[in-house]
Amino acid sequence: MPETDLIKLYSGRILELAADIPLTDEIQSAQATVKKRSPHCGSTVTVQLSTTDHRISEFAQDVKACALGQASASILASNVIGRTKSEIINARDQLSDMLKKQGPIPDAPFEGFEVLIPARDFKNRHASIMLALDATAEAMEIAEQSNCA
Repeated sequence: MPETDLIKLYSGRILELAADIPLTDEIQSAQATVKKRSPHCGSTVTVQLSTTDHRISEFAQDVKACALGQASASILASNVIGRTKSEIINARDQLSDMLKKQGPIPDAPFEGFEVLIPARDFKNRHASIMLALDATAEAMEIAEQSNCA
């Protein structure tokens, strides 16, 4: 991988996002906790959340990932409160399409994932980028099931 590609991939904005991940304090009474791990690089993200009226009312994450995974988690956390399960799944699917199929950036309020467009060419980084949204989508499913019980 040429050095200029690495410089483009790890832009200043990505590094800023990675250095300032919101919502990292543990939730004491979370409805759901999900830990996801990337088999490619060993990155992990653990998400805790609670919902009220089918919307995320509390959210926390523990991110042990590369700068790209951290940036992705940062973008998610900045926009996750108040989101529904369908909004999270839509953002996850759109981010995946953006990375893997050259699709458009995710819809608002998740358009900040645009900063990760340079990662399209680095397939080995996609799993780490997807961790936070994958874990959040699964946690929303668990929370929804616990609300129905």
